[in-house]
Amino acid sequence: MKLLNYVLKGELGIGLKLEQGVLDIKKAAKRFEEEIPNSLDEVIKSSDITGIQKIVDRAINEDLASLLVNEEEIEYLPAVSNPEKIVCVGLNYLSHIEEAKNVDVPETPVLFNKFNNALAAQNEIISLPKVGGKFDYEAELVIVIGKEIKDVDESEALSSVFGYSVGNDLSVRDLQFTSSQWLLGKSLDGFAPVGPYVVTAHSIDPTNLDIACKVNGEIRQSSNTKHMIFNCATIISYISKHMTLKPGDLIFTGTPEGVILGYPENEQEWLKPGDEIEVTIDKIGTLKNKLI
Repeated sequence: MKLLNYVLKGELGIGLKLEQGVLDIKKAAKRFEEEIPNSLDEVIKSSDITGIQKIVDRAINEDLASLLVNEEEIEYLPAVSNPEKIVCVGLNYLSHIEEAKNVDVPETPVLFNKFNNALAAQNEIISLPKVGGKFDYEAELVIVIGKEIKDVDESEALSSVFGYSVGNDLSVRDLQFTSSQWLLGKSLDGFAPVGPYVVTAHSIDPTNLDIACKVNGEIRQSSNTKHMIFNCATIISYISKHMTLKPGDLIFTGTPEGVILGYPENEQEWLKPGDEIEVTIDKIGTLKNKLI
């Protein structure tokens, strides 16, 4: 299932992306007199998609066309609108470590965080801050936690996942490295776009997904999640040994090679107003944002 958060004509919607278009799940629930959570965030917290599946099956068999919305008319919201935590993993692809130069391969996941102010949605225009100037992209697979867990074993870690989404860990490199803590360069307003969809966990294998990034149509990153140093199960287990993970928490899992920081200094052309960034992950979708 490809689920999405959106607003249409001032009303919050829950959508399901189908080949025919986007199914308005709340409208379908009302039509079929079924109960449904008010938002995708609530669906994730309930960790139960059986009700949605029932509604989808009825819509497809009975009245699909009248329950579709025009995807071009909706305003996307972040795939998860109000996570308690946004945890990010740095240096999680060997190729990215090599381009970073003089960086050791980590023995455990390197963690930092973003805050909710950094969330942005599909097609959202992101304003570059007046501070800093070395603006960079990072294509990343994002884990959406679906149930509360603490100190979970790797063998059970993926059972806690509701789904996966596409993320862009936008960064301001000259702020990021002003100290040993990366926070300042990572959590500026709008610097964590996530979306457009959350694909439910049973639908895909997170260990083998093509991941790519384009800037103004030019491919900058192209890799596969199989090249992660720490896979999703390891990351979830490691984080859960240090803090309780809750439904709706987001985990950015790291970026492969191809970021601007990895270019020779004389070839580094940092992101600027007017640039459009597309992050694509196989079987999930493409996240698009423009900078101003």
